[in-house]
Amino acid sequence: MDKKIIFRAENMKKYFGATHANDNVSIALPKGHIRGLIGENGSGKSTLISMIAGIREKDSGTMYLNGKSYEPKNSLDAGKNGIGTVVQELGLVDGLPVGMNLFLGRTEKFEKMRILDINALYKKAEAVFKEWGFSDISVKQLTGTLSVEQKKVVELVRALSFHPDLLILDEITQALSLNNREKLIGIISQLKKRGKAILLVTHDIEEMVAITDVITIMRDGKIVAERDSDKTTPDEIKRLMVGRDLNGTYYREDKEPSYGEEIKLSAVQLCEEHFHNISFELHKGEILGICGLSDSGIHELAEALFAVRKIDSGCVKLPKKNITINTPKQAMDMNMGYVPKDRDKQALMVNDSIENNVSLAAVELVKEHFGFLSPGKRSELSGKVIERLMIKTKGPNQIISGLSGGNRQKVNLGRWIVQNKDILILDCPTRGVDIGVKSYIYEMMIDSKKRGISIVLISDELPEIIGMCDRLMIMKDGEVVKTLERSTGLTEEAIIEVMI
Repeated sequence: MDKKIIFRAENMKKYFGATHANDNVSIALPKGHIRGLIGENGSGKSTLISMIAGIREKDSGTMYLNGKSYEPKNSLDAGKNGIGTVVQELGLVDGLPVGMNLFLGRTEKFEKMRILDINALYKKAEAVFKEWGFSDISVKQLTGTLSVEQKKVVELVRALSFHPDLLILDEITQALSLNNREKLIGIISQLKKRGKAILLVTHDIEEMVAITDVITIMRDGKIVAERDSDKTTPDEIKRLMVGRDLNGTYYREDKEPSYGEEIKLSAVQLCEEHFHNISFELHKGEILGICGLSDSGIHELAEALFAVRKIDSGCVKLPKKNITINTPKQAMDMNMGYVPKDRDKQALMVNDSIENNVSLAAVELVKEHFGFLSPGKRSELSGKVIERLMIKTKGPNQIISGLSGGNRQKVNLGRWIVQNKDILILDCPTRGVDIGVKSYIYEMMIDSKKRGISIVLISDELPEIIGMCDRLMIMKDGEVVKTLERSTGLTEEAIIEVMI
């Protein structure tokens, strides 16, 4: 066995019924190597990672770690063997403090006479967060109070606390804002210099090409190609992912702002712990972008616009209807829809069916007399969502947890789209989805705009903001510091200069 190879998997197979999630997959990761792993949702990436990380058992195949046979019993065992993993969906216990989550399953080292020394645990947790440059997160804070981004940072630091020889990152970058993403890239570079291996999964193809040494492409449960990152292009990677050339562009082709004069929504002096004096107007058929660093308040503002988050002062108005939005139910009744950043915790009931998730967002459309929900209407509406968004599923009764990340997001977005809402609040709608789903979401946004629907797009992805929005509000430290209009000269550099 080559001593320079940290991890090797040979002929890995995993079946889910008749589906070959992994079909004879082999991969080798040498020391000081950054490997990109990419493919469409459902291509088998997460299945492979779950077997390496001890989350799922393989059906057949062999794995070796540092030259020795490797058979992890669970994710904790994988960590103790030197494999740290950050999975795509959040894997923390909300009811525990951050420090406890960091060492969950490993608290025996802080025990004396079988009594947990919580102060020693917190002290060590603080040292670990400081070591990796994330001292701004309190180890005593209840994990459930953290944002999606902060939770991802906790998961990252937990994986790093194992001092892994192999660090696996599954879709973490799209959950991070610009400043934390740069920190992560620095950590990856640091680990590479120490001779560690990194396996990176991201749907940001440009980012993957820039960061990695080699890119492995999966399709339909198999590895279909490998490319040296410095000898390939994003277009080639896209073609290999989907098995065909992708023509055209993701984003809008027009280069100037275009929207109606009618004001559909007005935010007036909104104030809350995370943002201050936010005022703006959203016009008919406008896509208004909002971006900023991790502590800028952009995601909290999205919650406030839909009244999920209570504000201290100010108001959200619908001028034409002379209505002030005070509750999510009122927002829904006034033809507004909201797609939060954390779809599995804030939006979807992952252990329930597509039909029930669609019906929850469209109760008024599926009601019968005396408030009962019509089985026929529920089935018809969920069927429309599945058909219109081309969701890969067994049918309306499919449980959400059995869907890929991309298909979950289609349900999340589609249940609002089919209702023809007037206003959509979209917080990172393309997070964790592949290029095919991402392209489809952009098409739906463009179509919605043409039909006069107004959209607030909150995003950590600057190319997405530039490519889709008519106007762009840049937030810093909870305030709007500049508003830019769509133009051919608008660049990421110009936005970053204002953000930082």
